Amino acid sequence: MNKCLYPFRLLSIAEETLTEFLSKATGTAVEWVQMPGMKPGPDSVGIVAISHSCTGVAARACGLVGLEPTRVAEILKDRPSWFRDCRAVDVLNVLPTANGGTIELLYMQLYALTTLAPARDFWLLRYTSVLEDGSLVVCERSLKNTQNGPSMPPVQHFVRAEMLPSGYLIRPCEGGGSVIHIVDHMDLEPWSVPEVLRPLYESSTVLAQKTTMAALRQLRQIAQEVSQSNVTGWGRRPAALRALSQRLSRGFNEAVNGFTDEGWTVMGNDGMDDVTILVNSSPEKLMGLNLSFANGFPAVSNAVLCAKASMLLQNVPPAILLRFLREHRSEWADNNIDVYSAAAIKVGPCSLAGSRVGGFGSQVILPLAHTIEHEEFLEVIKLEGVGHSPEDAIMPRDMFLLQLCSGMDENAIGTCAELIFAPIDASFADDAPLLPSGFRIIPLDSGKEASSPNRTLDLASALEIGPAGNRASSDYSANSSCCMRSVMTIAFEFAFESHMQDHVASMARQYVRSIISSVQRVALALSPSHLSSQAGLRTPLGTPEAQTLARWICQSYRCYLGVELLKSSGEGSESVLKTLWHHTDAIMCCSLKALPVFTFANQAGLDMLETTLVALQDITLEKIFDDHGRKTLCSEFPQIMQQGFACLQGGICLSSMGRPVSYERAVAWKVLNEEETAHCICFMFINWSFV
Repeated sequence: MNKCLYPFRLLSIAEETLTEFLSKATGTAVEWVQMPGMKPGPDSVGIVAISHSCTGVAARACGLVGLEPTRVAEILKDRPSWFRDCRAVDVLNVLPTANGGTIELLYMQLYALTTLAPARDFWLLRYTSVLEDGSLVVCERSLKNTQNGPSMPPVQHFVRAEMLPSGYLIRPCEGGGSVIHIVDHMDLEPWSVPEVLRPLYESSTVLAQKTTMAALRQLRQIAQEVSQSNVTGWGRRPAALRALSQRLSRGFNEAVNGFTDEGWTVMGNDGMDDVTILVNSSPEKLMGLNLSFANGFPAVSNAVLCAKASMLLQNVPPAILLRFLREHRSEWADNNIDVYSAAAIKVGPCSLAGSRVGGFGSQVILPLAHTIEHEEFLEVIKLEGVGHSPEDAIMPRDMFLLQLCSGMDENAIGTCAELIFAPIDASFADDAPLLPSGFRIIPLDSGKEASSPNRTLDLASALEIGPAGNRASSDYSANSSCCMRSVMTIAFEFAFESHMQDHVASMARQYVRSIISSVQRVALALSPSHLSSQAGLRTPLGTPEAQTLARWICQSYRCYLGVELLKSSGEGSESVLKTLWHHTDAIMCCSLKALPVFTFANQAGLDMLETTLVALQDITLEKIFDDHGRKTLCSEFPQIMQQGFACLQGGICLSSMGRPVSYERAVAWKVLNEEETAHCICFMFINWSFV
């Protein structure tokens, strides 16, 4: 086709794209059904729907955001800033239209989510225009040879995917803000991936979570930042923290994909192909890490090595496994490797200030920021006494990691769970060197995840608990455990001196293999089949041990306070346990050790602490109180032991995620066993809520 005719043909394609997009955004061109697991109400990200049956996968959302339409369009067009899977969007040509709009030719690349599938790319037309009613529209579609438009040749290592008419309809609101309609419709060419991964590329739910809802969340996040304080408690502007999150995510994606145009080359294996080793010694990679300027001294490392692998997991929810990896780092990590990683980029002691708000073993979690819906957390991990200072090889030194954690909501359907971290420079500057490593766990059966309830490993493991608190464990094992599958991708990066390449490659390969073994062991322990055989899942109403503890708690409360803890719950111990579990106030027990740790909590208690019974035993009593609360507790503890109970004034405590929790008042009492000796201390936090 003659190039001078391109503008006319492109305008025709653009108008067709606009018509088809609007028929999906506000019409019935696609049969839409409500997104599974979406919570209604004012806190919801928006109204989200997925396609029931159509070519490819599609998702639609509608929401209200406190930003003007032009600002909304500006943010959404910058796809790499909010879509973590987007590697790049290159605008190759811009053509103005007679109606004041623009036509753009775009080339877009998306990262592969695992090491088992190639990345995707798109050759797109984007049309921006204003409708007669004043609404702003940005719509896109793939350009194909059959349309007689400009073409883009295939690119090595990428599979060309198709975007069907998609985009954004942005309507201004009186008094400010915008109502936005989003449509994402793609054909991701699932034929090009292994059969086990195809559900990931054929799921509209996954598309909705990773793309459609991500766009709405970004808009809400920026709108909130505009309307509130510009500086966080850590002295960082929200945009700076968001940039750090993006750098962690992008660095991990680059490691997983290992593109040759980024300088990555594959090393030979050691006879086994379970772990892939790549090396990157390009100047661009090293400059991007600022290795030459770490701590003001030249860095000795002149190359980066990545060890990566993927594995299939059965019968364990990604959120549960990720939470375990986050809170039990010592179960899989090697402190010596952490020390090496930090030394290789010459990071020093971190000067961050902050209270110890969540600790697990030798690690302490210091929150930095979180998104509105708490689906993503940015935090600093303090590893206590694992390193050594260059000046003193004997005295232990604390190490710090910057960590990005997302996907820990057990009830979010189709959510990808990620734990990405990197040693941080002593200055913790906005451009500090980051060499990300981590885990990504992707559910492959997203449509079936609605039936996966909260997983526990302790006294309440056999309660009738589900996402809404009403699904029996028998349903759980029958419906969820037999079909829950996910793929985990692991990538670890190491800076090194080039003459040490073979040694570092061997170390990295063995380290990733040891992590895979640890993950497999943990996944087996967390699987429902293992719980049913090892943890004594007998009846839906719990084990005798759980029922006994519930009875002791209630009897001791009646003994010391003279009133009943529970309303009428029937005569049986099963009924007592069930009523205690569903009590609206947070009830939790802690041991009588020198450093008390929690041993049991009801559902409200787990919600307040933002944890599970899997991780509860690693939370000490003192960790949930601030200094004032700890002093109050110390002064009241003798009374609890002598008198048997104490009433505590209202105050503030902290969840395991570092979120402040207010409570109207609290009661603490001594729990006696059958021999009338102290078994534990029970706390009840009344009328609690997140601040």
